[in-house]
Amino acid sequence: MTPTTASDWVAGARPRTLWTAITPVAVGSASAEALDAFDIRAALLAALVAVALQVGSNYANDYSDGVRGTDVDRIGPDRLVATGKAAPSAVKTAAVLSFALGALAGVFLVVMTSTYWLLAIGALAIAAAWTYTGSSRPYGYDGWGEVSVFVFFGLFATLGTMYVQAATITWWAVVAATGVGLYAVAMLMVNNIRDLDTDLLAGKRTLAVKLGSAQVRKLFAAVVTLPVLCSLVVSFAYPWALLSTVVALPSLYFAIAVRLDGAVREKAGVAAGTLKTVFAGLSATGLVYGLLLAFGIAI
Repeated sequence: MTPTTASDWVAGARPRTLWTAITPVAVGSASAEALDAFDIRAALLAALVAVALQVGSNYANDYSDGVRGTDVDRIGPDRLVATGKAAPSAVKTAAVLSFALGALAGVFLVVMTSTYWLLAIGALAIAAAWTYTGSSRPYGYDGWGEVSVFVFFGLFATLGTMYVQAATITWWAVVAATGVGLYAVAMLMVNNIRDLDTDLLAGKRTLAVKLGSAQVRKLFAAVVTLPVLCSLVVSFAYPWALLSTVVALPSLYFAIAVRLDGAVREKAGVAAGTLKTVFAGLSATGLVYGLLLAFGIAI
């Protein structure tokens, strides 16, 4: 085995997914600012927790899928364990260290803000990140990944960030958190649609596998459209939130692209290039949507 390079570890952390940790913290902090309760120290600690747990989750999935052998015929980006770029034990250690960093930052955060009950949420988040693919019965292999992503990278991350600063949660923050979470769900759905055939062969019963290509694409179309409505609802409280609506409109393109790719799939095999383009566009849109939504709420 050749030595694992720094670029290998960076790629294994999947930096293109880290916006799902950044945007909920931005929206949660902006929600606190709207109530004149923004705390830069709490916001930075919340960001560190979110990013560390996201990186840890990515390494944990890489490790668990690699040792199970379910990433051998993967269509998407190469994984560290499956390709032999890193030893399974090293990737597992990287996951544990990332989770430990997130946990340490989380402890500082709850002590500083006296929100000790959030320790339970943090422990639950780490457990969910590991058991997604790492337990004897990984829930990610049974179609519950999208639910977990929505809860942890939408509701918990956004509203938790707001609460540690403002000590309250508002109705419009819940709506904003829903929009943020739906973009994270959409990103996972694109991955699972792309890997539908190989996941089926590997015994991974993701939501895409359970629903089938046609039905999961219809659901994807709804998931990427709903954030537009969420930002419209938030704009009743904070009109500048409409800025994020403009960015969210291209989601309609992603819905059409994925639906069309389904037709291509039936005629000419897997059109991985189309879904790769959709993934990149969705990541950029999700990031900008979240940041503009945060900006609109904050001002």
